[in-house]
Amino acid sequence: MRVIGGLWRWRHNPVRRTTDLVESWVALAALLLVLVAAPVAGSLVGSAAQDALQRSVRDQRQSRHLVRATVVARADERTPRPDPEISSRRAARSRVVADWTAPDGTRRHGPVTTGLKDPRPGDRFALWTDRRGRIVTRPLDSGTATAHAALAGLGTAMVTAGLVESIRRLVLWRLVRRRYACWDRAWERAGPDWGRAGADS
Repeated sequence: MRVIGGLWRWRHNPVRRTTDLVESWVALAALLLVLVAAPVAGSLVGSAAQDALQRSVRDQRQSRHLVRATVVARADERTPRPDPEISSRRAARSRVVADWTAPDGTRRHGPVTTGLKDPRPGDRFALWTDRRGRIVTRPLDSGTATAHAALAGLGTAMVTAGLVESIRRLVLWRLVRRRYACWDRAWERAGPDWGRAGADS
């Protein structure tokens, strides 16, 4: 509101410079863009991301299946346990050789990673596979997809607002340089008469 008040106050001000008027209009336009364009851009991007991610969630739920696998033996190699100070329990995984049945009925056998703390032959655990029994990652859940979409929208709004502010500052910098150039020309014109008695007469 101060920008609008300043704009109307400068309208009939006899000492108002053209750059003052331009600066006030640029500030008003930037304010409107930050208040309107940034949220709209964020909403559009967030909505598009939500649609794409939720479609991906549906596709993954249809193509990925949770099966039960049985530990046959420990694998020769064991993935290194991460530092418990900096990682979650879910990050600690053991490699085992396991058997499982694919959703299409075929029997599978091979090395896999499991979250079992101390896997022994015969232990059972859940495993995500595709229709043919190949190991895949856990499908994306709807809540995580929504969170990613919200972050995408928020990030877009912030980037848009930052871009608008950067453009406003660039225009302001150019206006200030123009003012200085005008002052320099005015001083050059007044320079020969500066300090002389009776120069105005």
